[in-house]
Amino acid sequence: MFPPPIKNSLLLSVTEIYDIVNQSLLEELKEDRRIERKPIGVHISALGDYFSMWANTKPDGGIIVIGQENDGTMSGCIKGGQNHINEIERAGDIYCPDARYDIKRVNVRLPDGENDFVILLRIFYRENKLIRTVRSEAFIRSADTKKKLSEKEAHEVEIEKGQVDFEQEPSGLEYPQDFDTSLITQFVDSYKENRQLNSRHTIEDILQINHLGKSVSGKFVPNNACTLLFANDPRSCFPGCKIRFLRFDGETEGTGEKFNAIKDIIVDQGPVPKQIITFEKVMDGQIREFSRLGKDGIFYTAPEYPKQAWYEAIVNACVHRSYSQKSMNIFVKMFDDRLVIESPGGFLPLVTPENIYDMHVPRNSYLMEAMYYLNFVKCTHEGTRRIRDTMTSLGLPKPEFRRKEVNYALVRVTLRNNIAVRKVYVDKDASSIIGAVIAKTLSENELRIINFLAENRQISVSQAQRLTGKSWPASSKLLKGLKGRGILDDVRKSKKMDRDPSARYILRSGDELRKSSTTVN
Repeated sequence: MFPPPIKNSLLLSVTEIYDIVNQSLLEELKEDRRIERKPIGVHISALGDYFSMWANTKPDGGIIVIGQENDGTMSGCIKGGQNHINEIERAGDIYCPDARYDIKRVNVRLPDGENDFVILLRIFYRENKLIRTVRSEAFIRSADTKKKLSEKEAHEVEIEKGQVDFEQEPSGLEYPQDFDTSLITQFVDSYKENRQLNSRHTIEDILQINHLGKSVSGKFVPNNACTLLFANDPRSCFPGCKIRFLRFDGETEGTGEKFNAIKDIIVDQGPVPKQIITFEKVMDGQIREFSRLGKDGIFYTAPEYPKQAWYEAIVNACVHRSYSQKSMNIFVKMFDDRLVIESPGGFLPLVTPENIYDMHVPRNSYLMEAMYYLNFVKCTHEGTRRIRDTMTSLGLPKPEFRRKEVNYALVRVTLRNNIAVRKVYVDKDASSIIGAVIAKTLSENELRIINFLAENRQISVSQAQRLTGKSWPASSKLLKGLKGRGILDDVRKSKKMDRDPSARYILRSGDELRKSSTTVN
């Protein structure tokens, strides 16, 4: 039997390369995000940098090939001598002891026809730890280049991987003048009631018990978690502590001159709990409700998305996002067919889109625990399940959880509505106006027009054309037909022109429509 064909070498993962490697494949590959080549004469101490680099490079680490030149020529390892070869194969343990790696030798033929071998050092990515060399330096791979991390960048990675307790670091704000004392009192009272504590505990005692700061020389010093929860202006420490809502016209996000956002609202005032409350009001004003006429002649109403689902997704984003990425904010993007919530920071180690319903690995555990006493979270892993269950209970698709890399990691949660079915529903506001009798007489395209009017108040022939996909004359006929049945009013100043691009139609008032329904009946 012939071996299965090897797929394009550019598509091979680090693990696949290491498993199937031979001279032909090594010569075909170029130095990139997976491979680094070094001659046998490489300084042993320099290899420590590359062990650190691959151990810190997502998603799979990489391979160092010893005995191959930068141009791909095989130069081999035999001429290095056994002692030097032994030093190379021990380099990881000596110069980067926290790296995890595997070693193999691959037989090759040199350009002069002599048999030789190269050494492959396969270094694995470490999800839960920033790997430093014995000189305490850390590196990552960028395309085909080794990049040394600054101490600030290294610290950010250690926070992201849970090595440093970011929440416990002092924020630099002054207590109590920089904090919302009424919100702190609300938290403290709730905590005392829940834990049945007596009044001997001061406010500062309760904050310390919850790891929200420390008393230093008789003065309470708030940490980052306390600042996010209670500071009057947490953005003075975390510029990206805000939520930006964008509503787009259609199902795609345009750019440049084609940027198609019709709503752009930024919520950035106050600490995280107050931002959530403010954003809830924003969303309440954007989520539409639709009614379907049942066989019994009664309208049945359901929201575009269940509130428990989108609210839980927003709270999760605020509680579990990476605040160490201080300038990055949460985005909530609403399209005709979906709602997308993007928050900085990837999934924590062990969490994947596949097991997310069964995992409970909070990034900001003290922030989350405090939010429990403010009645925002349950502190169990049932939040994602609630999103899923409330979506499916309305016949909507399950939420989608994805990790994305855009120079930084983010988690994207997508809630999809049932836009195909919704086309034959009537906006709740419209259903209350037109009534069941008239609704029975409307075609699908007429329902679309009624829905558009319920949200946008008026419609032109060109808008009706884009909405229904029909020609300009056919769309004009639809609108005039609805006008002739007493459902719409023509609000042009002059109504003499038959093909008038300025023509605008609006829904008639409820009283006028009720009269029309009597006529229809």
